[in-house]
Amino acid sequence: MDTIGMNTSARARQRLIARLKQQQFVSDEVLDVIDYVPRHKFVDPAMAHRAYDDTVLPIGYQQTISQPSVVAMMSTAVTGSARRDRVLEIGTGSGYQTAILAYLFHEVYTIERIERLQLRARDVIQELGIDNVNFRFGDGFEGWCERAPFDAIIGTAGAETVPASLSSQLALHGRLVMPIADRQSFGQSLIQWERRHDRIEERELCAVRFVPMLEGVAAGS
Repeated sequence: MDTIGMNTSARARQRLIARLKQQQFVSDEVLDVIDYVPRHKFVDPAMAHRAYDDTVLPIGYQQTISQPSVVAMMSTAVTGSARRDRVLEIGTGSGYQTAILAYLFHEVYTIERIERLQLRARDVIQELGIDNVNFRFGDGFEGWCERAPFDAIIGTAGAETVPASLSSQLALHGRLVMPIADRQSFGQSLIQWERRHDRIEERELCAVRFVPMLEGVAAGS
């Protein structure tokens, strides 16, 4: 580890993992990856002292890095798919969730609509020696059809409904996890979809709060 206070950072990471172990529906495999990936690398240096708090943090451009407990739950949900060859991430953001997925899947395909965020995330991921991530600057609503089907799809921004373009790119027995608007509570629910031969199985995981999923690419990004 580097110098944001090595001992303090190590203790903070241990506290975070201890807290996540108490959470339901989080696998030991995902906990090991979260313990290994240095979250402080993906936040602004001024916020590094809070990198191992279980909280969202700003990363610029009105975007945030998700709290570790939500990352853990989403990662556990998508790793339950039958295969772990390809995963599609909608919303690279800081790159933290991307890095977690890189240790859980053979290939990661990630799309970001804010180019500067994507470039920054790519730099950090390359610095960490992660080499199985494919980046695209573009509209997440379109997915990545030329690399479909995907064994898992994870959305890191909230949508009104699951875009048809994404559900159509999900492989048989694949899982899609993303926050969807909950009209009853006027909030968002984290939804898991699993494609079966003749149906889609849907499961609500928990209430969440994510930035909205926007179409197109950000102007001047």
